[in-house]
Amino acid sequence: MNSWTQQYSAGHGANIVFEHAHALSLFDAAVARASDQTAIRYFDASLSYAEIDALSDALAAALQAQGVQRGDRVAIYLQNVPQFVIALVASWKAGAIAVSINPMNRERELGLLLADCQPSVLIAHEATYAEVASRVLVTHPVATVITTSELEFQTRGDARLFAASRRNPPVTAIDMMDLIDRHKGERPQRLELRAQDVAMLVYTSGTTGLPKGAMNTHGNIAFTAQVYRDWIELREGGAVLGIAPLFHITGLIGHIALSFLLAAPLILAYRFEPGVVLDAIREHRPEFTIGAITALIALMNHQSATREDMASLRAIYSGGAPIAPAVVEQFEAKFGIYIRNAYGLTETTSPSTVTPLDKRGPVDPAFGALSVGVPTFNTEIRIADEEGRPLAAGEAGEILIRGPQVVAGYWNKPTESAAAIRDGWLHTGDVGVMDAQGWVYLVDRKKDMINAAGYKVWPREVEDVLYTHPAVREAAVIGIPDEYRGESVKAVLSLKPGASVTAEEIVEFCKSRMAAYKYPRKVEFLPELPKTVTGKILRRELRGS
Repeated sequence: MNSWTQQYSAGHGANIVFEHAHALSLFDAAVARASDQTAIRYFDASLSYAEIDALSDALAAALQAQGVQRGDRVAIYLQNVPQFVIALVASWKAGAIAVSINPMNRERELGLLLADCQPSVLIAHEATYAEVASRVLVTHPVATVITTSELEFQTRGDARLFAASRRNPPVTAIDMMDLIDRHKGERPQRLELRAQDVAMLVYTSGTTGLPKGAMNTHGNIAFTAQVYRDWIELREGGAVLGIAPLFHITGLIGHIALSFLLAAPLILAYRFEPGVVLDAIREHRPEFTIGAITALIALMNHQSATREDMASLRAIYSGGAPIAPAVVEQFEAKFGIYIRNAYGLTETTSPSTVTPLDKRGPVDPAFGALSVGVPTFNTEIRIADEEGRPLAAGEAGEILIRGPQVVAGYWNKPTESAAAIRDGWLHTGDVGVMDAQGWVYLVDRKKDMINAAGYKVWPREVEDVLYTHPAVREAAVIGIPDEYRGESVKAVLSLKPGASVTAEEIVEFCKSRMAAYKYPRKVEFLPELPKTVTGKILRRELRGS
């Protein structure tokens, strides 16, 4: 690390004590000191830490009665509902490894994951079980299948989310709340957990597109939860807004583990819908959230959003994708809140660089990229060339990360683990720059670089310019075949409500603001850009269009 980062970390890192703890200890400590405080708010439902403790005890006892032993996998295939948190804590209490599964996964995707992790238990929504999981289980059987409803715990619901919902427990599975009731008052046999034990398998796709289960340890989770708390200076009991999916590493750490560490309420709203989330903010007044920039753009562009809506939020962070400086400016102009950036991966258990709360991220003059922060506590960042050699400040290369947040490897994939993590350094596949002061800038994914007549074009740089156009809501830039140049630049855009602009106007707008080889030769408009459930725009899908 450079001298500025060392000084900052030395001043703020004196209380790093959780590197050798386990994730469940964060929850246990919250129960011990704040048992009557609210742990979860879900529409009109409110569950205390004592209630989550009792519910997870009963479920953990039930899991052990079903034969779950240390190291067995419990797959959690749920949206942002209280049962996700209960199942996660119960899995740890039973000594199991929780496996978070994207609830949007369909049959092929779910089958790949079940085949890879071979869980003893699958916990799913009733509807998802009926529509997807029941078919997959024919060829990938799981010993115990538990289902639950998004309507549990709350009575109010929301027509924008639950219009088609109804309780319909399948006869071929066990109802989660019935199972908990049968074991009410029981306590599981608690097994000793160690920092190096695997707590979670969180699936990520690499360049092959095949899922790999990152083995996030209890120590990884405890460490990164404290990074969030101390780096962002969050207060005990301050409510956390859960806008990221809980199955994603951001939701697991920046929502669940962080709320445990703060003994704070976690505000859940089933899944992200801007109007519903705005209502939750108005009602429950959170102090912190972190989510994809596309979610924050959706909140900003919602017709009912006001500055007062966001007044309770002391800090808003975004991670998972680069942020155009123009979007940060627009958000601050509307709400009076500066979005700070963070950067991490599933393999770093969420954050590895974070913009300090008392700083505004600089913009790199060469690439126009907004900084994703500086290395956090006990974390080393290296910018390296193709051979892994460190590059000088200001030079672009692959981002390498080493620290207590880096995972042990990928589940049952020793070859891929050895390729990704070498001598403790995670090779991210992301291209970045670090300046002399320690600020890190994310340029783009190596695989997304466009080669236009021998010139490198980074899509994010072109996207940042597109976001400065007043009509553009979302932008994605991809390379397309070009007989003359090899590749040329294509922009795919969605527009703000009521806005109108032609492709020719977009081309001219970019042409006047960047080098001739960078501006888009083709422009396409879509009502919505394809995204992952976490809000990342899917360039690979656009390449096929």
